[in-house]
Amino acid sequence: MRGAGRPAHRRSSLKSVHPVAMTDQKPIAAALPRDNPAPGTPAIASAIMPGLAPDRVGIGLHPQHHEDLLDTRPAIGWLEIHAETYMGGGAARHYLEQARALWPMAVQATGLGLGGEELPDPEHLDRLARLAAWLEPELVSEHLAWVGVEGRYYNDLLPLPYTPESLESCCRNVDIVQTRLKRPILMANPASYLRFRESQIAEAEFLSRLSRQSGCGILCDVNNLYVSSVNHVGREAAPAVAEAYLDSLPGPAVHQIRIAGHSECTADGKLMLIDDHGALVAEPVWRLYASAVQRFPHAATSLEWDSNLPPLAHLVAEAQHAERQRAAALRPSALPGDDMNPTDGDERAA
Repeated sequence: MRGAGRPAHRRSSLKSVHPVAMTDQKPIAAALPRDNPAPGTPAIASAIMPGLAPDRVGIGLHPQHHEDLLDTRPAIGWLEIHAETYMGGGAARHYLEQARALWPMAVQATGLGLGGEELPDPEHLDRLARLAAWLEPELVSEHLAWVGVEGRYYNDLLPLPYTPESLESCCRNVDIVQTRLKRPILMANPASYLRFRESQIAEAEFLSRLSRQSGCGILCDVNNLYVSSVNHVGREAAPAVAEAYLDSLPGPAVHQIRIAGHSECTADGKLMLIDDHGALVAEPVWRLYASAVQRFPHAATSLEWDSNLPPLAHLVAEAQHAERQRAAALRPSALPGDDMNPTDGDERAA
């Protein structure tokens, strides 16, 4: 069983912290004084030198698109895979082997739970390490989240309290993974629907410290950032909160930007956004994406679409639209959202 035999941790369990509605909290928690990295750790993740052209957008690779992708060989920049889909053998690995000969690759993992108090599962980490050694991806990422506790695991990326203790756990876990993979990884900001009363550090500051202390890079997921901001402070205030978040990130450590779609619902009469990756990228996310690429022009961009999966041609059209959005944002005197056309192309509008 995963989690069995792990050493006891001296800190209190995640079960002891108290989740509260995001709307009951201030949008940005007070930041603690900046600390210095431990001796021998890099100040930023400057060692990550991805071979991905920033002006070419990558898409997520899904088994439903395997044959179409290899038959049509669309004009895309690169491919990103979910590690857990390809850790075994069989048909999925067979198609991946063919695809890696045609496009650069990136890997995102979702099962290590690096934001939790427990150590990463060694067997799961070994499988990820073997996949990365075989695939030789340009980037490997994980999420600022936890996935289980005391041997119980959940099919979700769960939020954590942003405290000095949880930062210490994250740094330890990231170091374990980077040592095993023999490379720096990127850590992605999560989409969140609640916060913890115990949180003492703003999320952007938490990610910045994690990067400084562990040497990991940052994956800036602008859809997650917009979703969390709306869930925290409402639609009107969200853009300013999200822009302040981007300003707080250490630019040289941001090596990937991710875009995706989301859905809306109501909870107790309040608007909530759900990070379901099941639709076209929303207009406010495009504006935030323009701001992100202006701040981090060296970062590679990936488009994620996991539910309500469209035909491959539609996914490619959205990625190509993202390339045009990026180019427009980087033109001299460009404004966020410049050159935006939500009905650009029949494939994208479908």
